[in-house]
Amino acid sequence: MTTTAPAPLPVAEVAALGRRVLDEVGTAVVGMRDALEIALATVLAGGHVLFEDVPGLGKTLAARSLATALGLDFARLQCTPDLLPSDITGSAVFDPASRAFEFQPGPVFTGLFLADEINRTAPKTQSALLEAMAERQVSVDGVTRPLPRPFHVVATSNPVEYEGTYPLPEAQLDRFMVRLAVGYPDRAQEAEVLLRRVARRQEAAPVSPVVDAATVLAMQAGVEAVAVDRDVVRYCVDLAAATRSHTSLEVGASPRGSQNLLLLARAVAVLAGRDYALPEDVKRVAVPVLAHRLTLTPTAWASAVRAEDVVTDLLRTVAGPATVGRA
Repeated sequence: MTTTAPAPLPVAEVAALGRRVLDEVGTAVVGMRDALEIALATVLAGGHVLFEDVPGLGKTLAARSLATALGLDFARLQCTPDLLPSDITGSAVFDPASRAFEFQPGPVFTGLFLADEINRTAPKTQSALLEAMAERQVSVDGVTRPLPRPFHVVATSNPVEYEGTYPLPEAQLDRFMVRLAVGYPDRAQEAEVLLRRVARRQEAAPVSPVVDAATVLAMQAGVEAVAVDRDVVRYCVDLAAATRSHTSLEVGASPRGSQNLLLLARAVAVLAGRDYALPEDVKRVAVPVLAHRLTLTPTAWASAVRAEDVVTDLLRTVAGPATVGRA
C-alpha cells in the first residue's frame, strides 16, 4: 500500500510512461486504443471508469491489463443479485483463537477494483461503492478504514439486458468520471484477436508491469501541476450550464460534471505531451464525461434521442475560446 505521494513527474515523462502503458496493454487488447487512452487519462485524473457495452468485447480483459501495466493490485468481483454490501467492503469475523471479532477486508481494498456487470446487483450493494469511490475509504461497524492509494474503480455494465438487472441510480453514475462504450471491432481487428489467441496457445494474454503504484501517484501529481487557461475553464462551465437549459433534458450536468470535464482534459493534454489544456481536449472528453450525467425528458426518450447526441449538439452550438495560450 502506497501512503505518501512522490514528487510530481515532468509532463514529458508522464506522456512517455503513458505511451508505454498503452503499448503494453495493446499487446493483449486489440482495437480499443482510444477508449483505453481515455481510461488511462481518467486514472491519472483520479477518477473512476464505467464501461457500458454488450458482453464479449474485452472490457474485463482491458481492465485487468490496465491494472497490470500500471503495477496496481487488482481484484475482480462478479456482481450478482444476491451480492451483499459486505461482500465488497469486508466484515468482522469471529476468531476463536483470540475470542474477538477481526475485520476481514473485502475485495475493494486493492489498487484497481473491477465490478463486473455492476447492474446485475441490487442498489443497496451498488451503493456500497459510493463512499469508496468518493472518499477512498469504507466504514464498517462504525470504523472508517482508508483504502490503498491509488484506488480506482472500473465497472462494466450491460445496456441491452433488462431481465434481472438494476439500472445504476443517478448518484452512483455521477461518481464515475467517464462512461465509455467500446463498440464492435472491425473485421481486421476481430481477425487479429483470433490470430493472437491461436499464436499464444493459451487463454490468458500476458501483460507486464510498466510502472508501479508509487509511479502512478507521481504521474497523477504531474497532471495536478498542469495549469489551465481561464478561457478553457469558462468553456467547461458553459458546456455544463448549457445542459441545464436544453429542451431535451430534464436534468443537466452538475458542477461535478464541469469539474471532471476540466480534470480529464488536463490528463488528456498531459498524455499528448502538453503542459496546458486546449478546447480540443475538452471536446474530446465531453461525451464520455457528460452524457451519463444527463436525464432525458420523456418526449426526447420516446423520440430515441440519446444523451450522447445532446452533448454532440452542444459541442457544435456552444462557442469555445478563439485562442488559448498557456495559463
